[in-house]
Amino acid sequence: MKVKLKVRRTDPEHGAAGYSQYAIDMPESSTLLDALIQVREYEDGTLALRCSCRSAICGSCSMRVDRRARLACRAKIITVTGGDEEHEILVEPMTNMPVIKDLIVDQELFFSKIRQVDPYLQPLGPVPEREYRVPNEAMIDLTHTMNCIMCGACVSDCTVLEVDKNFIAPAALAKAYRFAADPRDGHTHERLEKLSEYSGIWDCTRCNMCVEVCPKGVAPMNRILQLREMAMEAGIQNNAGARHTNIFTKSIIDGGRLNEVWMLPGSVGMFNVPRLLVEAPGALRMLRVGKLPLAQAIPPGAPGSHKMQGMDRVRNVVKKAALLKPKRAEVTD
Repeated sequence: MKVKLKVRRTDPEHGAAGYSQYAIDMPESSTLLDALIQVREYEDGTLALRCSCRSAICGSCSMRVDRRARLACRAKIITVTGGDEEHEILVEPMTNMPVIKDLIVDQELFFSKIRQVDPYLQPLGPVPEREYRVPNEAMIDLTHTMNCIMCGACVSDCTVLEVDKNFIAPAALAKAYRFAADPRDGHTHERLEKLSEYSGIWDCTRCNMCVEVCPKGVAPMNRILQLREMAMEAGIQNNAGARHTNIFTKSIIDGGRLNEVWMLPGSVGMFNVPRLLVEAPGALRMLRVGKLPLAQAIPPGAPGSHKMQGMDRVRNVVKKAALLKPKRAEVTD
């Protein structure tokens, strides 16, 4: 089949950037990586890309395909184009990382984030006389995270990292869960305290992009949410994220719906005047369009505050959700 490619070209050494277009013939079973190698070997020897195993194991060939991070070795041409030979595949380097040349990026930012979460077990006490015995259910829970091949796709498409380079990023936070949730680790509380600070688990906006682009089903956002639950259960709640969760839950339990008026004061603190002043213009805009009904200014649960029918059922749902949370497994000697 005829394959059309539009490849982003960058040569930082000479300050050149633009796109090169190629039209080549490839078998229907070909992957995008096959097509790019064909171009490099027989059409344009200057094209730079990174690849190794060609089997979705090494993660080297991660790049953006039609504006979404993917492994080129797993991107079937027939799937990407939908069989339409007129479809021009847009191929670009991963974002959120500096480009070295063409489709090759510098992944130092990615690995610096991984190092930031101390990606190794830190057991307490003396070395045991025999190996730890870890419950099977604990390791099954960690299997998703251990599938990570460090391809960087989730970091590339992370919308938070795009605006705040301090964010630890989804891959590293998923890796943090792998150790924080391991019953052999003796520094879980310290890990959770560190991760609950600025740039950590509460900075994720839950856009779901990391889940969509992960080629191995690690679902980093889900691991971040699990870390949040662990932090809350460990009593690490002196931060805006935890307070936001608490005021959200209280709002639902007290009135049956989200109380926008009390969300910000409840999250950042009633006496955090500088932050409240910063958010005041946005609050006024919400008020003008009806997002802040004045009736909601009455504290939840107080006389005259909003009530809805069936509140007993709402409270039962919240209570059952809390009871369904799984408990952490423990190791035995």
